[in-house]
Amino acid sequence: MPAAMTTDINLIRNFSIIAHIDHGKSTLADRLIQRCGGLSDREMVEQVLDNMEIERERGITIKAQTVRLEYKAKDGKTYVLNLMDTPGHVDFAYEVSRSLAACEGSLLVVDASQGVEAQTLANVYQAIEHDHVIVPVINKIDLPAADPDRVKLQIEDVIGLDTSQAVLASAKSGIGIDDVLEALVTQLPAPKGDASKPLKAMLVDSWYDPYLGVILLVRVVEGVLKKGMSLRMLAAGNDQTVERVGVFRPKIDYIGELGPGEVGFITAQIKEVAQTRVGDTLVETKHAKDAVPLPGFKEVQSVVFCGLFPVDAADFEKLRESMAKLRLNDASFTYEMETSAALGFGFRCGFLGLLHLEIIQERLSREYDLDLITTAPSVVYHIHLTDGTSMELHNPADMPEVVRIDHIEEPWIEATIFVPDEYLGAVLKLCQDRRGIQKNLSYAGTRAMVVYELPLNEVVFDFYDRLKSISRGYASFDYHQIGHREGDLVKMNLLVNEEPVDALSMIVHRGQAEARGRHMCERMKDLIPRHLFKIPIQAAIGGKVIARETISAMRKDVTAKCYGGDITRKRKLLEKQKEGKKRMRTFGKVEIPQEAFIAALKMGDEK
Repeated sequence: MPAAMTTDINLIRNFSIIAHIDHGKSTLADRLIQRCGGLSDREMVEQVLDNMEIERERGITIKAQTVRLEYKAKDGKTYVLNLMDTPGHVDFAYEVSRSLAACEGSLLVVDASQGVEAQTLANVYQAIEHDHVIVPVINKIDLPAADPDRVKLQIEDVIGLDTSQAVLASAKSGIGIDDVLEALVTQLPAPKGDASKPLKAMLVDSWYDPYLGVILLVRVVEGVLKKGMSLRMLAAGNDQTVERVGVFRPKIDYIGELGPGEVGFITAQIKEVAQTRVGDTLVETKHAKDAVPLPGFKEVQSVVFCGLFPVDAADFEKLRESMAKLRLNDASFTYEMETSAALGFGFRCGFLGLLHLEIIQERLSREYDLDLITTAPSVVYHIHLTDGTSMELHNPADMPEVVRIDHIEEPWIEATIFVPDEYLGAVLKLCQDRRGIQKNLSYAGTRAMVVYELPLNEVVFDFYDRLKSISRGYASFDYHQIGHREGDLVKMNLLVNEEPVDALSMIVHRGQAEARGRHMCERMKDLIPRHLFKIPIQAAIGGKVIARETISAMRKDVTAKCYGGDITRKRKLLEKQKEGKKRMRTFGKVEIPQEAFIAALKMGDEK
C-alpha cells in the first residue's frame, strides 16, 4: 500500500550497530525488530538479517542489511528507526564505512565479560570519523562472568567515550531492550535534508535478487525519490528508471516515495551488481550536469589473489558459470582465466581479504558442489623495471626476469592486536618473525593492545591461525592497509626432477627464502610417491638452489636369482640396473598426484 507522504524528518533516526564478532550485534537487532513488531513471534528466527546459510553457520554478517522499524516512544510520538546491520569483519570494512555514512549515530555493543576487542576499536574509530553520536550498550549482563563496571571503565580508558548514559542489556534474554530504544530516540540526532532541493541519494549496498534483478539500498540525502524517476549513477555513469520504491520491515513493503533522511530500496531493471558501485551518488538525470558527488566514494580494490582450479578438469565450465553467478551478487570478487602446466585450466581470483577468499571458496563448494584446488594466496606487488616503467604483479608465475627489475614494492598493513598479558611475549615474537615493526604497546586492564606494521604477504599465509593458536583463541586482530614499501623480495621456484612446478612458485623475502624452501621441499618429499628412479626436489631462486630433498628410487632385487657363484655376475647385473635407472631418469616423467598439490598448497604453514 503506497504511502502518500514521506515521514517527518524530525521523527527519523538512522543508526547502525557496531561491535566485535560475537558480541551480540545480530541478536540485539533481532530483539529490536521483535519489540517494534516488525515480525510476529511465529516468523522470528535467530539472526533475521543474516539470510545466507554461511552467515548463520559462522555467526558473522557478510552483507550489510537494513530494516525500518516504528517505535512509539514514552513521549507519545511514533518514531521511524532505520537500523543498518553492518558486517564486523575487516575484509568488509568498505561496506561498513558506507553504511556508517548513511547514519547519524551508532549503538556500540560491547560484551560485558570480554570487554573491548580489536574490531570494536576499528569500527568505533570509523563511526567517530563519520561524526556519529555513539550510545554504548553493554550486552550479555546476565552472564556469570559479566562485569559491566569494568567494561564501562575500559570503554572510557581505551576509546574515550562517556559511559554515564550507557545502557545495560541482554539481547538474548530481552533485558533492557526498551532502554536501548529510548536511548536511540533521545540521544541520537534526526537527519538533516531538504525535500525541495534536487534529489541526491547514496547507494549504500546492492545485491542480486532472481526475481527483481539488482536491488539497490539507498539513503536519500536531499530531495525526494519517486517511482518512475530517471536516475544517473555518477561514478558508474549509467542512467536507470526507478521501477519500485520500498522499505524492509524486514519484509518487503512497497511505498510511493522516499524523502530526505529516509533509507529504503529501489529496483530499476539492473542485471548485475557490477553495474552498481557501493558509495556511488544517485541524482536525477536532468540535474546530473551540475551535481556534486557525495564525499568518500572509492573503487573497491582486491587485496589478496589466488588461483582456483577444479580437481576434475571436466568441471571447468561449471566453475566458470558458478563464478559468474557469485559475481552477480558480489562485485568485489574478480576473476580471470589462467592455465597452469600442473593444474590445467582455472581462474585467477581477487578478494578483499582472507575471510572473503574462504567464504567464496566455501560457497563454490557448498552451493555449486565443486571440488577445488586453491593455490597459495599472494598479494599485489608493484614491480619497478629498469626501463622506468612499473607493473602490478598478481601471480608469481608472471614475474619478469631479475635483470629487468629495479626494485619491488609490497603492501604493508597496520595491525592492532588485543591480547591477554600472559600471551603477549608469544604474540610479539610472532610479529617480529613476520618482519613486523612495533609502533605502540599499551594496556587496558589486564589486556595489552599492540600496534604493529607488518607486510601483508606475511599475514595472508597463516598469520591469523598462528595468532589464534599461540593465544589459545583470546587474541583479537584487526588491520588496515597503509600503502606499499620497497622490500628485498625474490621469486622462489620449486623444481621436481629439475622441472619447475609453476603452481608452487611464490614470492618471499630473501631472508626467509631458505627456511620456506626447505619446508616446501620436506613437505613435497612426503607427498610425491616413489618412482623407479631418484627424484630430486629443489627450491631455487633464479639459478641458485637453496634447499634440496631426494626421493629414493624403488629397486627390484635383480640379484635374487644368483645363488652363490661368482661375484662378477652380480656386479654386472647391478651395473646394468644402474644404467637403466640413469636412462630412465632422463626420459621418466614424474607424476605428481593431485592430492600432493592440495596438501602442499594447504594454507596452514605447519612449522
